[in-house]
Amino acid sequence: MAQMMLLITPELCTGCRLCEGACSFHHYRVIQPSRSRITVVKFEDRGLDVPVTCLQCDDAPCVAACPTSALWKDEESGLVVYEAERCIGCKSCITACPFGGVGWDAETNSILKCDWCGGDPQCARICPTGAIKWVRADQADDTKRRMVALRMQEVAQNLMAPKRAGV
Repeated sequence: MAQMMLLITPELCTGCRLCEGACSFHHYRVIQPSRSRITVVKFEDRGLDVPVTCLQCDDAPCVAACPTSALWKDEESGLVVYEAERCIGCKSCITACPFGGVGWDAETNSILKCDWCGGDPQCARICPTGAIKWVRADQADDTKRRMVALRMQEVAQNLMAPKRAGV
């Protein structure tokens, strides 16, 4: 089976935060963004919203930092797996993640880390703009390339469009 991944395209994100609600509802049956495993970070000055979640790194710093092996990499799927019963709550993984992809749930005293919703990521399912997609890892580059090509085509069409008087 091909490895899958979440492909995030920030420029498509509108900041609706439906992904956060879908994630917390899937895991806890409440719509509570603070308990979501994906967080939309808003950059007001740039008008940019960026969905942030675990990137399932090949050489995951969170895994290396975990003293109890509560986090480990499943080589077949590519998922960094979290086993709560092994976790001692030291939060080393949160500190080690350079991307902010691991959080803390104060209600359960455990980390918040994407688990791909068991293979059906609810954030990708609900995203209305396609900013979050569930794709085969070997097709992610192609998907990004196509999106860039479409944007370049739009720019070229705008540059070649006839100028209107007074514009």
